Amino acid sequence: MVSNVFTDSNSIDRADDSLHTTNLSTWQVVGRLTRDHLLPRKKLLLGCFGAMMFSAIATGSLPFLMQQAADEVFLGKNETMLYMLPALVIVMVAIKATSEYFATVGQAYVGNSIVADLRVEMFERLTQADLGWLQRTHSGRFVSSFMNDVLAIREAASLTIVALGQNILKVLLLTGSMFYMDWRLSVFAVIAIPLALRVLGRQRRRVHVSATKTFQETGDLGILVSQTLTGIRVVKAYDREAHETERARRIIDRTLEFIMRSVRTKASSGPVVEALTGVGFALAILYGGYQGIHGSLTAGQFMGFVTAAMLMYQPMKTVASLQTMLQEGVVAANRVFGIIDLDSKVAEKPGALPLKVTAGEISFDDVSFHYRDGEPVLRDFSLTVPAGKRIALVGPSGSGKSTVLNLLLRFYDPQSGQVRIDGQDITDCTISSVRLASALVTQEPVLFDDTIRANIMYGSEGASEEQVIAAARAAVAHDFIMAFPKGYDTPVGEAGNMLSGGQRQRIAFARAMLRDAPILLLDEPTSSLDTEAEAQIQEALDVLLKGRSVIMIAHRLSTVKKADVIHVMEAGRIVESGNHDELVARNGVYARLHRTQFGAESTKSEPSDPTDREPRARAAANATNA
Repeated sequence: MVSNVFTDSNSIDRADDSLHTTNLSTWQVVGRLTRDHLLPRKKLLLGCFGAMMFSAIATGSLPFLMQQAADEVFLGKNETMLYMLPALVIVMVAIKATSEYFATVGQAYVGNSIVADLRVEMFERLTQADLGWLQRTHSGRFVSSFMNDVLAIREAASLTIVALGQNILKVLLLTGSMFYMDWRLSVFAVIAIPLALRVLGRQRRRVHVSATKTFQETGDLGILVSQTLTGIRVVKAYDREAHETERARRIIDRTLEFIMRSVRTKASSGPVVEALTGVGFALAILYGGYQGIHGSLTAGQFMGFVTAAMLMYQPMKTVASLQTMLQEGVVAANRVFGIIDLDSKVAEKPGALPLKVTAGEISFDDVSFHYRDGEPVLRDFSLTVPAGKRIALVGPSGSGKSTVLNLLLRFYDPQSGQVRIDGQDITDCTISSVRLASALVTQEPVLFDDTIRANIMYGSEGASEEQVIAAARAAVAHDFIMAFPKGYDTPVGEAGNMLSGGQRQRIAFARAMLRDAPILLLDEPTSSLDTEAEAQIQEALDVLLKGRSVIMIAHRLSTVKKADVIHVMEAGRIVESGNHDELVARNGVYARLHRTQFGAESTKSEPSDPTDREPRARAAANATNA
């Protein structure tokens, strides 16, 4: 995943944000989380809700116990109830505490297991996504979603959804208790709730907007950190440390601003509910006191009602806060689901069969291809690579050379035409079998932060130690590997930065040799090396090419001289074909490229105009006499 495109010096390009963002509503997000992640854990959830039910029942029983204490103990002087009621209170409180413990642990497990599931799904989608999408997506933004967004979903799924259920259940039971004791008092107590819900709806929308901005800025910060680390040598060489730090500070300041907007809105939810319901509570006290004075309401009934009302307000405040917290989870879920829901344009057909490589002949038949909606990169492109032969593709940048390899590996599918291996259309074959038929060596060797042995064995995990060493010897890598104190167990560092460029490339060649695939694809494998390193690699290359069908891309023409056929590409078509000497002699595009690299004097071709030979000879003689 690579993208370093910035729209200006202060902001990060968000042109492709829509690629990994859905637009689900709150209820759609809740429904999807419930269907995909909560219902598969229904046994655990039922246990959590059972614990919540016990907690809610225990909480709802406390007002009745308080009513009995007032009526039976203080007014009725019932000594039996004096000893019974405290014991019942202790039992109810113990049930409440124990139930809440199990509910809390259960919902924490649910939330964290959802995080694990989502990260696995995202990583799987990352590895299976189209190469085009990956190249258009900022790696820093993906990492931000992978690390941060899923945590917000955890809050929404466990702390919010489950806690909402728990507290709503408490509110309903306590409200039922209040209406059971006196429905008229209860009407006064809840009269302000509709207004509170309307205010909370507005706050929910504000939190949604703030959360969206916060996640965007967090993603931008991830992009900036990733880009700065990747280009730290350039940052230092151009004395831009202060500039990059200032850019980070601006993003962090904007993030803080949006976070605080959300915090202020969420913090006001509880007080708003408390203030509005307090008005209803005051009206209930006024009406209850009036009824008590006139003898239609006992002190015990009023005390039980007040206890229920007081116990209800805290869950109501919690519900108010959680429903705003839920919006952060909704925003995060839309970002994560957008990635998980990506449809791959390169897909296996139903009933696709494994590719069977018998000889290794490759053919492109009238292939046309373009990236996204751009200009065609290949136009009616046709090419045949006979089994066991080496062909080279040369030409200016943008002529379509690397696209040929991308199509052969099914990183993309052509818009028209067919790509075949041994007569089999690769779109009719399983993707895995197509890619297993080839070994790829790129211009910039990709090494993983592991040991030399693990990097050589990448893709050939079942290889023996003898096979690994044989591959390293063939790649002229064994000697320098054994010079390290840990030999093949030497860590290569991030991206192989503990090794030199030539050493990294030889490890990549050893990996390809161990793969022992019938088709070898070389994408400018020596262009980044100096002359000495290239000479060392060339020895390994000669061994690697034997007996394989090879497509080699190169800007350095010195690496393609041994090819059986060299094809020169321009604007997505082959314009010249032949071996090195034939193409130089034609004095065409290849000869021009050759002169550019090696100078006109190195070109062995004769002048195209025979009458030009005599003036050249006289000039050479005059130069010798001088």
